[in-house]
Amino acid sequence: MVKKTNKFLMHMLGMSIVLGMSSISSAEIVMNNAASQQSSLSWSSEDAEQLLNGDVSSSIDEPSPQGSTKVTTSVRSSNGVVAQSAPSKTVRIVDTNQYAGQPSVNARAALVMDGQTGEVLYSKNSNTALPIASITKLMTAVVISDARLNMSEKITLQQADFSCSGCKSSSSTLRAGDSMNRAEALLFALMKSENPAASALARTFPGGRSAFISAMNAKARSLGMNSTHYMESTGLHPGNVASARDLGILVNTASQYGLIRQFSTTPSYDFNLGYRVLKSNNTNALVRNGGWNINISKTGFINEAGRCVVMHTTLNNRPAVVVLLGADSSAARTSDATRLMNWASQLPKRI
Repeated sequence: MVKKTNKFLMHMLGMSIVLGMSSISSAEIVMNNAASQQSSLSWSSEDAEQLLNGDVSSSIDEPSPQGSTKVTTSVRSSNGVVAQSAPSKTVRIVDTNQYAGQPSVNARAALVMDGQTGEVLYSKNSNTALPIASITKLMTAVVISDARLNMSEKITLQQADFSCSGCKSSSSTLRAGDSMNRAEALLFALMKSENPAASALARTFPGGRSAFISAMNAKARSLGMNSTHYMESTGLHPGNVASARDLGILVNTASQYGLIRQFSTTPSYDFNLGYRVLKSNNTNALVRNGGWNINISKTGFINEAGRCVVMHTTLNNRPAVVVLLGADSSAARTSDATRLMNWASQLPKRI
């Protein structure tokens, strides 16, 4: 039985070979391609470009009044050039504390922000820099998308992709020697939060890991993420830190990238590595359950960071950013997010 998410994802990527085989089961495709030593779901640079065409370029604008950050976003064409005729969208992040009956949350820090106006609807320790764990991978995806690299280029995982100096250990279903293209590595990193995939994306970046980390920090500075610092691309290093406020900026920016929207919210996916198939599910239960209109999602966990999640969603017909850092457990994180989204859904929408 073909999974709805796979069909939709392949449709979005314009994979004509799949679109012409809607009556063939996913298992049959996997078996047929395994026999021919090819991946059943293979991304090409042309496929990924169809989503990258919707990406944007973001930059920090003139200094804003104290207590706010002004971020300008403009539509970018497929060759990376800003289209002069494209309207720009300015989001001014303004802290407010006017809404009564705000829910309490378990997380150490939290933010709910109107994604269109920048109004902060809910804030708890939102200016405090904290470890962000795998929320890091959202910036990894932004840097990869901005670089316009060949998404069909094959990447073979190396043993060095499974560890790094100062990083925490982690489990993985991937192995050294596994091979995938760059788009699949990005999907692994965003949907399943696979650390070796995120590490390999940095390693294969022009200039290597050091150039990639420099690009991550430069992007953060350009967006006005002044409390943010990245040590590596996976989130396993506790030195990767940001405030909930900074992550609100990042999530709002990432929501403009079609590739990141699609990959981060894929509920499940079967990765065919040629000699084995990895059946994988999204790390965010709210995405898997499908009860909310979530456009961007990324979870994270290391001991220093606790359970974290960032999302871009739609609440009461308006775009909203939700950030939670340092919840005690996955259940507490999900409960916090659900409580905040239910609360924000009841707020009046300003015109």
